[in-house]
Amino acid sequence: MNSSAILRRQKLLKLIKNIHIFHPWCPKHKTLQNPCAQIQNPSRVFGVSQYSTQSTKFPEYRMPSVTWGVVQGKKEKLVNRVKIYDYLKTLGIIPDELENLELPSTVEVMSERFQFLQKLGLTIDDINEYPLMLGCSVRKNMIPVLGYLEKVGIPKSKLGEFVKNYPQVLHTSVVVELAPVIKFLRGLDVEKQDIGYVLQKYPELLGFKLEGTMSTSVAYLVSIGVSPRDIGPMVTQYPYFLGMRVGTVIKPLVDYLVSLGLPKNILARMLEKRAYILGYDLEETVKLNVDCLISFGIRREAIASVIAQYPQILGLPLKAKLSSQQYFFNLKLKIDPDGFACIIEKMPQIASLNQHVIMKPIEFLLGRGLSLEDVAIMVMKCPQLVALRVELMKKSYYYFKSEMGRPVKELVEFPEYFTYSLECRIKPRYTKLQSKGIRCSLNWFLNCSDQRFEERLQGDYIESESLGPSFCMGGKLELPGSDVVSDEEDESDDEVLYRRTCMKKASRVIWSTSSLPGLGNLGAVPM
Repeated sequence: MNSSAILRRQKLLKLIKNIHIFHPWCPKHKTLQNPCAQIQNPSRVFGVSQYSTQSTKFPEYRMPSVTWGVVQGKKEKLVNRVKIYDYLKTLGIIPDELENLELPSTVEVMSERFQFLQKLGLTIDDINEYPLMLGCSVRKNMIPVLGYLEKVGIPKSKLGEFVKNYPQVLHTSVVVELAPVIKFLRGLDVEKQDIGYVLQKYPELLGFKLEGTMSTSVAYLVSIGVSPRDIGPMVTQYPYFLGMRVGTVIKPLVDYLVSLGLPKNILARMLEKRAYILGYDLEETVKLNVDCLISFGIRREAIASVIAQYPQILGLPLKAKLSSQQYFFNLKLKIDPDGFACIIEKMPQIASLNQHVIMKPIEFLLGRGLSLEDVAIMVMKCPQLVALRVELMKKSYYYFKSEMGRPVKELVEFPEYFTYSLECRIKPRYTKLQSKGIRCSLNWFLNCSDQRFEERLQGDYIESESLGPSFCMGGKLELPGSDVVSDEEDESDDEVLYRRTCMKKASRVIWSTSSLPGLGNLGAVPM
């Protein structure tokens, strides 16, 4: 029994000795650098399932890590953090925001990150704006993300600027976050070659959730009549609406414009061509500009027509522009405020038209012997005159005097003469009138469709002198005198549509587009 007890005591002492060797917390023994080095399968020793840290079959599906380095003790980590802080301070970087961020194990790794960001074109100030980018690994974060952005269309030379504008992108996962957003944009019919442009314009798109704001804003716009096929071009032109909340931004603006008399289908067409209207602040800009128009004498029932003709007027510094133009028209043409309001109703683009451009057609007409009063009457009847190119006006005027031999008074009565093409409308129609021996007013043979003109020549369609087409918001284009028709004429829907189309084409004029944005919409507004 004594020998057996002694044997057990020896085995126990040997076991205690082995424990001291394998455990580094024992103060009486030197610790091993790798206490598990002698254990072939530590998971079996501790009785837990083994988890591999190696790459899985699909390594690209792993979320990126922001820290890399060897396993460190707590004291060693604190020492290295102090060293890294000192290093960053010598560079001019303020490390205060990095306090809760796990930093790399050595100064060399941090130096590598800093140099990489510098090569991208980022300055010390850029890094100080968002120092958390220093927590991203060069190999596991920066290179994969930047490589993907270059692949989808952002030029390599622009990557630094992109990161400067949206540094949070360095924390994202290509597969989990970036790729789904690109797929979503392509699903909206954004052209592949435009993806890079869209992202550079609005990089924050990469941080949005697909099922959130982006999807709801698109769905709402389609619900009010925007064509799904036009969503892609709208995103390319103005991607910011994808980040706008429907309930607080888009819907209130749409509801307000509809309350002014704009039908939703007209508003939808406006948004398709000018998506940036959605960016106008409702309270600070849109409502103030509508009130400004009313204060300058524009009739409330004409506000919708003004907006439909020139949607940009909602976002202009309107009070200053209208004040300047009203004074100018009063000074140069003696047009009173009521006359100026009438001009704005007919052609709201005048609010943005350069006064030097306005003076050129006016000086041309005054130089032809017209009185200041007559020119003022012509401008109030047809404000489009002040946006015409003088070279074209000269040709039309000389044909009027030399070939047609008519008195200048007829131009005062029908100033729209200058807005028609000399080669495509005036000359061909006047030649036919001469061959028929018909004498008529300018309005009678110019202000009608080709079909109506041919009917008049044949004598199958007889009507008195009438005004031009008028635009009624939300209704059809009404042609004055259309109640007088020939017996053979059938008033079908197709015929009405045909006339409307012809009148739109007839109302097109040649503008000096280089000096006036938005003048392509001065004709009848589409129904």
